[in-house]
Amino acid sequence: MRITNADGHRPSNSILYSCITLIMAIWSVNYLTTKYALRYLPPLTMASFRVVAAAAFMLFVYPIAARSPAFAADLKAHKQPRTLRDLFTFAYLGFFCVSLNQMCFTVGLRSTSVAHSAIILGMGPIYALILAVLFRLESLTWGKALGMAVSFIGVAILASASGGVGRHSPTLLGDFITLCGSIAFALYVVLGKRVAGNYDALTMTTWNYLLGALIVLPIAIHQAISFGPFANYRAVPWQAWACFAFTACFSSTLAYLFYFWLLRYLQASQLSAFTYFLPVAATLLGILFLNERGSLAELLGAALALVGLFLTESARSS
Repeated sequence: MRITNADGHRPSNSILYSCITLIMAIWSVNYLTTKYALRYLPPLTMASFRVVAAAAFMLFVYPIAARSPAFAADLKAHKQPRTLRDLFTFAYLGFFCVSLNQMCFTVGLRSTSVAHSAIILGMGPIYALILAVLFRLESLTWGKALGMAVSFIGVAILASASGGVGRHSPTLLGDFITLCGSIAFALYVVLGKRVAGNYDALTMTTWNYLLGALIVLPIAIHQAISFGPFANYRAVPWQAWACFAFTACFSSTLAYLFYFWLLRYLQASQLSAFTYFLPVAATLLGILFLNERGSLAELLGAALALVGLFLTESARSS
């Protein structure tokens, strides 16, 4: 179903697909900016600061976005007093989407490659499908099962290709932490589907970030103190702070707002099809700018993972 905006007009396809391209570009570059900033900032410092900064930026963006045609009609349609039950809903969604997901992504990327992180996160729809089946929100078919099996074989090959799956594998810890973050976001997607119709996208996103940041705030304060005197912060080059700002403001907030705005006009399956390009684009950027190199086994594992994802999503939409 196609939805029109407040003035009764649907944005042109060129505008919609330009927004999709922008989101994919932001999320692809996010791997590089995060990886670069982690060279100078401790992982927990970077991760916790990112979440808190993203929430602060969301407070700045909210009144601007609320006046825009893209969100104004949706806000008006869902305008209602917030109850403690609503706050509890925002709190657990914020924990999974913001606190756990973004913390694990940042910390995990410190100990793994861009390619591994992108592939593991790219499997998000499959994790969401498994949870949806467990919550009895979706049925499991042979086509979905086949796609999941192919993807997991690919991820297993990818994990073992970098030095084995034992405790001495150089990326195993980072891969595991990244996987936890991706599963947390899948939980957010599944649980969020139950309540998404009760809230507008802007309000839901804002509250998720605010309460998710409150959960992380004690860690951020501890990291701010333990990082040392102000001189330590001055030693971090401006390029690293610029990368941090990009990660906190663009990939954490603006990209998500654009994503939810696009869901008003496009089906989720249409948007998810474009996420197939994310692992490919992120891997290429890692090779070009971070001198990362993949073995043939890693390329095979990545290819199988993406093929399995495609088969799973095709079975879901058929």
